[in-house]
Amino acid sequence: MKLVRFGEAGEERPGLVDREGKIRDISDAVADIAGDVLSPEGLARLAALDPSDLPLAPEGARLGAPVAGVGKMLCIGLNYADHARETGKEPPAEPVVFGKATTAICGPYDNVEIPRGSDRTDWEVELGVVIGTRAKYVDEADALSHIAGYVLVNDVSERRFQSERGGQWIKGKSHDTFAPIGPWLATADEIPDPQEMDLWLDVDGERRQTGNTRTMIFGVAHVVSYLSQFMTLEPGDIIATGTPPGVGLGMKPPTFLREGQVVRLGAEGLGEQQQTMVQA
Repeated sequence: MKLVRFGEAGEERPGLVDREGKIRDISDAVADIAGDVLSPEGLARLAALDPSDLPLAPEGARLGAPVAGVGKMLCIGLNYADHARETGKEPPAEPVVFGKATTAICGPYDNVEIPRGSDRTDWEVELGVVIGTRAKYVDEADALSHIAGYVLVNDVSERRFQSERGGQWIKGKSHDTFAPIGPWLATADEIPDPQEMDLWLDVDGERRQTGNTRTMIFGVAHVVSYLSQFMTLEPGDIIATGTPPGVGLGMKPPTFLREGQVVRLGAEGLGEQQQTMVQA
């Protein structure tokens, strides 16, 4: 299934995408796409619905992030060796873990704000993982069974805030709108192999990033298992698994986003996003 949330910000309703690409309202079946709805049992109940019996969402409805009630958003840095090297760093021996504030989460077509005082706002296309069942001390061999599905993420970053303002990366990762997610949550059965997915990103129609998840240093199963050794992962938690090369920081000279520019990105099986840069 492809699950979505549609409507004005803060008033989204749950939906699913039918075989013709139309959005069907499932709010009579579930309150939202969160918590137990993301469990195998919850997803099975949604899969049993007949889309033709469900009302259509309003034409042109805004899409919000496809997961509600996200408890935490975790990210893996430098998870593609060629991306690590383009930023001047060596590939890490263990996953580099940081967080994004959940207030950064927005819809896939919402405007992205360039923060006040920013001159290094950057883009990062990523595969996102949505946890479906509680994961604590899980083995790598069992890790994928804890995943409800996958989402497209733009891990927008302010590089000066991230690296030159002291402290941790979260400061450069958490401005409002810095985590566009969606357009949909593709349930795990929709993605045959999360380590064989093409990713791409354009700025003003020019291709900046092209990659495939097969070149991750630490694969999805390893990342879920690794994180579960340090903290409990709950249903609805999102993990952004890292970006391939081609970010603005790695260009020669470094190139960053400006007001009015348009970023478009996509991933195999996960649809596309588009954001316009606006000044905060």
